[in-house]
Amino acid sequence: MIGITLSADQIRSAPPEVRRWIEHQVLSGLGLGPEAPPTPALPAQSAHLVACSVEDAAKVLAQIQSALPAVNVFFEFARPGIAMGQPPIMMFRLIDILHHTRLQNIGQVMASLEMINKALVEVRHDPSVRFCGFDNEGHCLIAPETQRAIASVWQSVIARQHGVAEGEAA
Repeated sequence: MIGITLSADQIRSAPPEVRRWIEHQVLSGLGLGPEAPPTPALPAQSAHLVACSVEDAAKVLAQIQSALPAVNVFFEFARPGIAMGQPPIMMFRLIDILHHTRLQNIGQVMASLEMINKALVEVRHDPSVRFCGFDNEGHCLIAPETQRAIASVWQSVIARQHGVAEGEAA
């Protein structure tokens, strides 16, 4: 048996296929993942993803604002994701979303994502649009434009909050 030590920087700079293979090896070694290595193919479902504008993202947020878990999941997409494929798609690990939002299980994350998908259908008045899709490796997939739009909405929410706090302090 041979052991190899990799630094976090080496792993981060590795090609996506190598990072997925390392992730698979760690998870299967801990008994948390499937025995077979993941397949790199993107699902057919990704073809239905739409690129959300800042206006779309703001309208989706308005639709889900009464459901705090869905709002937390929505703003997880303001974080940088992993760009894959051509045309590029942003990948986010569902387990990371679960961890960052402090929800109790993946089912709650999925319910929040379904709520976000339904909100986009209402905003666009088109039942065929999808905010996000999924692959068979536990990733949520969105369009890069959608990630940028959500980051922009997040920045405007923070700016508004900052302005309110400054107004109260005066």
